[in-house]
Amino acid sequence: MAETLEELTYDYEDEGTLVRKQIDKVVLTKGSWATVMFLFQELDRAKGKFRPPKMAIVRFKKSKGTYRKQSSFNISNEKQARQIVEVFEAWYPKIATVTAEVAELGEDGGSDETDDTPSDDAGGSD
Repeated sequence: MAETLEELTYDYEDEGTLVRKQIDKVVLTKGSWATVMFLFQELDRAKGKFRPPKMAIVRFKKSKGTYRKQSSFNISNEKQARQIVEVFEAWYPKIATVTAEVAELGEDGGSDETDDTPSDDAGGSD
């Protein structure tokens, strides 16, 4: 396992064969809980060629000096990625409205812009 975020990779070998190849990596959050996006390809063993790229959002927890994967979500195609973007774009105006309403009431909005620890109901699959 990696001790630093720079050392994290999504490459995976099986019996000496590279079956998942990392193309790119972006660190979204740092700290004891880190979130990293990977662009990668998986090997089609039957054809001996890599399939079209996919994306993964991976959460790592640093424990005893090393980062360990806690959860991940794969975005398997462009359509799914664009659907996710559409939802984000639709939700942010709603978030702004609710945040403004909370601010008017003088309540703490519970903003978690700097809090990257997962909630108890955080989903994900490995």
